[in-house]
Amino acid sequence: MEKLRMTSPDLTAANVEKLADLFPTVITESVDADGNPVRAVDFDLLRQELSDHVVEGPQERYQLDWPGKRAAAFAANAPIAKTLRPVREESVDFDTTKNLFIEGDNLDALKLLQESYLGKVKLIYIDPPYNTGNDFVYEDDFAESAADYLTRSGQHSETGARLVANTEANGRFHSDWLSMMYPRLKLARGLLTDDGVIIVAIGDDEHANIRRLLDQVFGAENFISDVVWQGGRKNDSRYVSNGADYMLIYAKNETRLSELGVRWREPKVGLETAMAKAASIWSTRQSDDDASARWKAWLKSMKAAGEITDSVARYDQLQPATGRPMNTYGNITWPGRGGPTYEVLHPVTRKPVTLPKTGWRFQEDEMDRRITAGQIWFGQYETAIPRGISFLDETSEQVAISVFEQDRKAASTDMRNLMGEIVFESPKDRRVLARWIRLVTEAAKDAIILDFFAGSGSTAHAVMDLNSTDGGHRRYILIQLDEPVDHPQYDTIASMARERLRRAGVQARQSAGLLSAELDVGFRSLQVATTNMADTLVTADDLEQLALPDAVASVKPDGTDEDLLFQVMLDWGLDLAEPLAVEEVADRRILSVADGSLVACFSGEVTEAVVKEIASRQPLRAVFLDAGFASDAARINAEQIFREESPETEVRAI
Repeated sequence: MEKLRMTSPDLTAANVEKLADLFPTVITESVDADGNPVRAVDFDLLRQELSDHVVEGPQERYQLDWPGKRAAAFAANAPIAKTLRPVREESVDFDTTKNLFIEGDNLDALKLLQESYLGKVKLIYIDPPYNTGNDFVYEDDFAESAADYLTRSGQHSETGARLVANTEANGRFHSDWLSMMYPRLKLARGLLTDDGVIIVAIGDDEHANIRRLLDQVFGAENFISDVVWQGGRKNDSRYVSNGADYMLIYAKNETRLSELGVRWREPKVGLETAMAKAASIWSTRQSDDDASARWKAWLKSMKAAGEITDSVARYDQLQPATGRPMNTYGNITWPGRGGPTYEVLHPVTRKPVTLPKTGWRFQEDEMDRRITAGQIWFGQYETAIPRGISFLDETSEQVAISVFEQDRKAASTDMRNLMGEIVFESPKDRRVLARWIRLVTEAAKDAIILDFFAGSGSTAHAVMDLNSTDGGHRRYILIQLDEPVDHPQYDTIASMARERLRRAGVQARQSAGLLSAELDVGFRSLQVATTNMADTLVTADDLEQLALPDAVASVKPDGTDEDLLFQVMLDWGLDLAEPLAVEEVADRRILSVADGSLVACFSGEVTEAVVKEIASRQPLRAVFLDAGFASDAARINAEQIFREESPETEVRAI
């Protein structure tokens, strides 16, 4: 019976295998720290394979470089002996929810998610530390050997993540920040679907660096936009009020988005209100001029109040005879030179109107159709060049623009109203997040959204709000470091975020109305923890006779069967949000994932009756505790039972 690996995947080894398939001649052999032979890459030969000339040494090239970059790249690939441990008491609807809240270092968490969510995340939204000198950042100590890194990261001892103030007095101010971001972005990219998107919120301090880093990780050709969020004004600024933040948007594969015909559109804000007001004004008009004046005044006041956007306010005329809001600013001249030339008669004077120098935009038959349909505006006299007419009620959606205003104070007020006090400084605005999540996932309302700098949980709050509005089934995965806070009720930012999600879920369900029954407002709480597997790497000289029974056991004695189950799910690459059922079979506790996709029994004594019952259900996968079999004969007998009862079942032991 094969044993499961029970560690995160070794991405370096996987990359070496891929290179071996492409360039077998660059693969050589080396030895590891223990003297065991391992496959390695001859990088000089690899450089030659990828060059059209003789390579004699490193050459200058355009790239972003900094001290510690190679170590940061190594950190992304190095495996860790950690797991995700379920915490039922911190969860909401643990057995049925599809959402995940992970507490712990996001570098570890991203590694652990690689097999279960590879290529499955539609949207990643992150708001990483801005590196102002006051914010805290993750300190990853890259100035160490591979063995030291594995020890520090939890292979042999629990160290946890360290937090330091990255002040500008530090000579590696920008380098440390880039080294923190680089491995996390590399791992995040692998989780995106082929048509996935990442949005990175950032301030001025690292804007230039993060854009170049994203160019390197995702490819400059996959850049979509650099959105400017004007969140307020600072009147005490010496020169310019730098109240803007940025949202850098990259596709994993922009070519794929184009092939799929993806277009992001959003509803015009205030459209329905404007149409109702126009109808009211038209029905109570004293004259057409009176209606026009009242309409323009209403648009001006509503735009000033932020109730409508320019996409509505530009329809500042009412069509004679119908009262439909319209604008007459459409350019119908040929873009460039050499457009069609023909006479267009003025509908009143019956004289030819002035012909544009570049010609008309449309052929003559199309122009006639538009004139008949009332889609062409004419001036009072034929000397004015006609313009195109568009109507407000013809297009309910618009393309998003790369600059928008939204006061950041609203997010703090919103948070205070929900929590009863200000428990988190500068939370992300859930309305802004919901807007961009909707744009990206409108055609994929069952999408997975990931935020691995979760903070107070605004991304999850936005997902719940959006689902309650449009009936979507979007899922979220949040990752937040267990960063301590000075608060009498909450010990970490993660505990604060979980409480926010509990309250936000109640709120979302109340506002969902008829959709509330299908709305998922729960989350399965998980913690990054050391592996459930015991450290059996002990030399014979270090073993004492009385300690031999403990040394044989492969699983730590303090772990629960659910702890083991989730580590098995990670190892098998299963979705960590699959439904979970627990039952008693033949006096043994059985765990079933996704209606038999995986059935596990981690009893210290696996009986033949238990094995037969599980085999009779013909699960896709079955796993047992290796020490649960009384003897080798019992293990062999279990394998034989599965071969007879359920030969398609993949059976493993830990």
